[in-house]
Amino acid sequence: MAEGLLRNLAGDRVDVASAGVEPTHVRPEAIEAMKEIGIDISNQRSKSIDEFMSQPVDYVITVCDNANQQCPAFTGASRRVHWSIDDPAAVAGNDEIRLEAFRDARNVLRQRLDKFIKDLAAR
Repeated sequence: MAEGLLRNLAGDRVDVASAGVEPTHVRPEAIEAMKEIGIDISNQRSKSIDEFMSQPVDYVITVCDNANQQCPAFTGASRRVHWSIDDPAAVAGNDEIRLEAFRDARNVLRQRLDKFIKDLAAR
């Protein structure tokens, strides 16, 4: 969701890539939650952090505690940012409960990414 949100919010001002320490698939609940705000992430794929280790990056943003603890050091990253956001994929329950967890995560991510972009523009 963060990748889709940042692409939408920043446009061509930033080059965006996202990856996980244990990639699986893009969750249907994530696709639905993003669709509700007009962002289509159905063509995104879950990627491994290993795909990006040799690429230079300006920022590494981790969004869950597990990723923050397991994410390897990016030697070329000028800055690392961590946001502790509850992992919606870890929420158990019926479809609506799980979807609501993804909506909550989406809303927190959108708020933080909006501020992140504004801070970048102010530099």
